[in-house]
Amino acid sequence: MSAVFRKLNNIVTALAAIVMFSLPALAVEEAKLDRLFLSLKDADATEAGIIAKEIELELSKSGSPAMDLLLKRGRDALEAGDSRGAIGHFTALTDHAPDFAEGWNARSIAFFQAELYGPALADIERTLALQPRNFNAIYGLGVILEEINRPNLAREAYNRVLAIHPHHKDVTAALERLNGQLGGSDL
Repeated sequence: MSAVFRKLNNIVTALAAIVMFSLPALAVEEAKLDRLFLSLKDADATEAGIIAKEIELELSKSGSPAMDLLLKRGRDALEAGDSRGAIGHFTALTDHAPDFAEGWNARSIAFFQAELYGPALADIERTLALQPRNFNAIYGLGVILEEINRPNLAREAYNRVLAIHPHHKDVTAALERLNGQLGGSDL
């Protein structure tokens, strides 16, 4: 019996060490994102593009090489126009890493490309529950709302993006288009 307890004790110690060492890493990553999002609000257009790419890179890090590979394979499938294949990769990703917001966001894009707007909206909701500042997910929400003829809600989503990323070119163009259709100016 004592050999079993020693082995169990070693396992518990190893798990405690993993948790202890991963918590500071998570705090550092979140602090880095906080700094980047704060910088994004105050940046000029050129700096904003660089900072936005850095945020996107940080949000794409799952912390697991296997999950990062699923994300890459799904994105490669999207680029190849294979939305069904992408959905498969991203579904595996969300099944294995349900707290990884970018997996849900990527799958929402694949659902959108497959014209499956309900599942796309559900995945955006999950993305934003995990990472409320994901400006690309909020932009995607606006695009879907436009597609399903909800222009006022789309405009609200686009304005939310600008509150986070004031120089988002796609959002600026979308708001100009919507304001032309609806009248008014929220820029």
